[in-house]
Amino acid sequence: MGGRGGAVGRLGYCHAGHVREQPGCNPCLSPAGLGPGCSAAVTGTGDSRGPLIPRSCVGAGTARRGGSSLEPQERSMEAAAVPQELPPERGVHELFGYVGIEAVLEQMKVKTMKMGFEFNIMVVGQSGLGKSTMVNTLFKSKVSRKASQPGQEERIPKTVQLQSVTHVIEEKGVKMKLTVTDTPGFGDQINNENCWDPIIKYINEQYERYLREEILITRKRKIPDSRVHSCVYFIPPTGHWLRPLDLEFMRRLSKIVNVVPVIAKADTLTLEEREEFKQRIQQDLKAHAISVYPQEDFDEDPDDRLLNDRIREKIPFAVVGADQEHQVNGKRVLGRKTKWGIIEVENPAHCEFPMLQDLLIRSHLQDLKDITHNVHYESYRVRRLNESNRPAPSSNNGLPCRDEDGDESNL
Repeated sequence: MGGRGGAVGRLGYCHAGHVREQPGCNPCLSPAGLGPGCSAAVTGTGDSRGPLIPRSCVGAGTARRGGSSLEPQERSMEAAAVPQELPPERGVHELFGYVGIEAVLEQMKVKTMKMGFEFNIMVVGQSGLGKSTMVNTLFKSKVSRKASQPGQEERIPKTVQLQSVTHVIEEKGVKMKLTVTDTPGFGDQINNENCWDPIIKYINEQYERYLREEILITRKRKIPDSRVHSCVYFIPPTGHWLRPLDLEFMRRLSKIVNVVPVIAKADTLTLEEREEFKQRIQQDLKAHAISVYPQEDFDEDPDDRLLNDRIREKIPFAVVGADQEHQVNGKRVLGRKTKWGIIEVENPAHCEFPMLQDLLIRSHLQDLKDITHNVHYESYRVRRLNESNRPAPSSNNGLPCRDEDGDESNL
């Protein structure tokens, strides 16, 4: 007892009562008197003659002299020192030299120009609303179904038949594989009940095809993308309200694809009739909770929200299609010639076709593809994988089973 107390008495103490220069212990340099080698837990010296000594110091000094007053039970209760984590640094670091990060954009541009990209658009509406002409006007080329089948008589099918035409178009070195899917026969029958089922089935089939390629053990480097990125729905220019067929179609399709409604052949309405019709359509969409593209739920960036708000105010776009050029004030313009003059398709004062073209191609094309992949396809993928994890009620001996949409599944 006396020897141990004398040994402690010959050493100095810091302001927190810890040994300052104990052999094997780092000096107490912190504001609280604890050094890097000291522990916050302290023990008694075994008597009442000395102050409390840090346990780490006792283990380094008195225990080394042949014995320690610490019992094993007390040592087991010692708290382990927890290292302190520095908070993550925020903000953007300024570089003091050129690194070359901005060259990534040029690399992406070169790669995209070499590989090209895909864009799949579907047009839905009654016959005679100018769907094929509108597609040709959008891409300024003969890419529609009618243009690819010249000399054939156009007949209205008895049921909805989907027909796709694929073209590769190029502009300034950038190649785009464009697929246009038409839906002849939609809304042309007396009884149009469930006329949207073939369209829903086709869209889900493209999701299923992409999913099967994605879950393969050995996947292709680039999976062919046949998923529908945008569905342009043509509303007849009645000037009244949306028909039940229009409401039911957009309600069902807006859950699985990006729906962009347009008023077809808007030149048959006066400016006042067009504005009133658009307001009624917007009221119908809001009353039936139909979310068309661009959806408010997917606006993340404040700048994008401001842009999309201006677009949503104009939806549905009142458009006019024409694939013939006419001479106006010494310039060749796309338009439709009437008794009252020429309706210029690309003139914002005449129709809203430029807004539709900007939305589908110039400003939101990549966003359409991103939402298709990250939202609509992801919802389908989660649903299909959840279905595959459920125990089957009966064995099919390895044969593919059919899901609710009638698609075969081996998942």
